[in-house]
Amino acid sequence: MGNIEKRYYDTRYLAEHPDWDRKDSSWKANLVKAILSDFEIHPSRICEIGCGAGDVLVQLKRYYPDTKFYGYDISPQAAAFWKEPEHHGITFRQGDYFELKSEVCDVILMLDVIEHLRDPFTFLERLRSTAAHFVFHIPLDLSASTVLRGHPLLNSRSKAGHIHYYTKELAIATLKDCGFEILHWRYSGAAINSPKCTLKTRLAMLPRLVLYAICKDFGVRALGGETLLVLAKPLS
Repeated sequence: MGNIEKRYYDTRYLAEHPDWDRKDSSWKANLVKAILSDFEIHPSRICEIGCGAGDVLVQLKRYYPDTKFYGYDISPQAAAFWKEPEHHGITFRQGDYFELKSEVCDVILMLDVIEHLRDPFTFLERLRSTAAHFVFHIPLDLSASTVLRGHPLLNSRSKAGHIHYYTKELAIATLKDCGFEILHWRYSGAAINSPKCTLKTRLAMLPRLVLYAICKDFGVRALGGETLLVLAKPLS
């Protein structure tokens, strides 16, 4: 195990995220439900890789009561959350997905995960044959603002554990390079709607709204603060 992964096994990541970002779970679940509904995808099995506390699956279970849910995470600290009563009926496994998986799922979720992986290319190439559809949620850390200021990227590295940084174009290109066909992408509206919006993000909301109204892509590349939601399937 390298130093990159150790933070998820010891208490370092938990110290920075004591609630494992649970306040975002309902918002993320609504994003997933919306994109699956828009494409009339009705999964019987949903798997989330890097599920953390598992609350996104708890929220989705309310929308899909007849669906079977599976959550995987490498962190023993995340596993402690799975014992809560509302998590009953969801199958959780702690460890490496490729070593532990025993079911074939219709939809695999990777929400805020690929930016943490030591080698996202190899992981994604192995992943693409394991489901019919995939939903990715990817922070867009790279922008003119973050590059010029410098410290936001280092902050996301030290506190959030992001070791890869993306623009919309780089995120989509990475998925395509790994053998995925992009069915749809959309901005999540994180800069405005995410429960995790910081004070600094809110203070920058007015210039963001002005630039977004002129050209959303340009505004995101200039000021950042957005995340990308992608629906994909294995390339034929």
